[in-house]
Parts: sequence; structure tokens; C-alpha cells
Amino acid sequence: MHTVLLAVGLQKDAGLPMDIGGIPHMEGFEERAANATRVIGAARRVRMPVVFCQEVHRRSRIDFGRELDGAEGPHCLEGDLGTQLIDGLAPEGDNEHLIVQRRYSSFYGTDLEVLLRGLEAERLVILGSLTDVNIHYTFVDAHMRDYHLQVLSDCGVGSSEEAHAASLKAMAYLQRDSVCKADCLIKTIAQG
Repeated sequence: MHTVLLAVGLQKDAGLPMDIGGIPHMEGFEERAANATRVIGAARRVRMPVVFCQEVHRRSRIDFGRELDGAEGPHCLEGDLGTQLIDGLAPEGDNEHLIVQRRYSSFYGTDLEVLLRGLEAERLVILGSLTDVNIHYTFVDAHMRDYHLQVLSDCGVGSSEEAHAASLKAMAYLQRDSVCKADCLIKTIAQG
């Protein structure tokens, strides 16, 4: 089964305070980003395709739509430090790709589906932030497209501990055994 790793929202704003990054998030970002780095490293060693999905909004804010109706302030603006991918977690080489998204789902209004078709993806492993926002919406859209899915619970943060846990539970409801941890996936990758 062809597997693709989706690294969604691994951006610096997920580790910044709300008043700077514009996004509320739970504690533990540094440890979870380190786990994501280990998983991406394992994928790179076996040449598993990696797709990085980066949320970016125009400085005019014309493309936010309803995103600012909730708890989030303006975030992921073009050129801002927080919008950048975390150091070392950006595409490297011809087996890695970048999708720029304007909405929470990495599928909505992007060419992700075309890219995944070209990669002959059947199974997606999703990691990143925020669990209850970008990860959740991407997972649901992938589920509706009949991908086999796994989400890594310790490779990203949610807007809160409660929201993180609730979102993981909702994803596991859609596909049982879909939630796992970095070490489990790294072991599976190493075993081939």
C-alpha cells in the first residue's frame, strides 16, 4: 500500500504565544515538534514521500473567510515569522512537496488531491498542528476520499488539551486504530 506522510501546519506560530501568533494552543509544542522531526527523518531514510502543508494568508486578509469568527486572531500572514515552516521541516529533494493552503483543510482549494493521485497514495499518515483544526479537517476530507489514515497524536498540538483529545477521539471514531504515536510509526517504517 503506497503511503504518503502529510506534515500539516508545522509552522512557527504553533509555538508562539497567542498575542504574537494569533492562535491558542496547548503546552508541549517543542517536544511534539521534535517527535515530528524524528518521524520525518524516518520517512526520509526510506524515501517515503512527504507533503508539507503550510497555511498562508494574504496580508490584506481577503482570504480568511469565516476563520476569524472563532477564537483565532489573524494568523499565518505572508511574510510573518510565525508563518514559516519550523526550521528543518521543509521540503528537501524531489520526493518532498509543498502545498500552500488558505483554509484549514489541506484539500480545500489546493492541488493536494492531484499530487496524491500522482504519488499513487492509498494511505496517509498525518501529523502537525492544530489537532482540532487543520489536522482534523484534513483527516475528515481524506476520509471522505477513502484514504486509509493514521494520525500521530504526539507530533502536534491542539488549541487546548481537551480539544486535542476530543479531536483524536473523533478521528478514531471514523477509522478505528487510526491514532498512534511517533515511536510506533518509526518502528513500523524501520521494519519496512
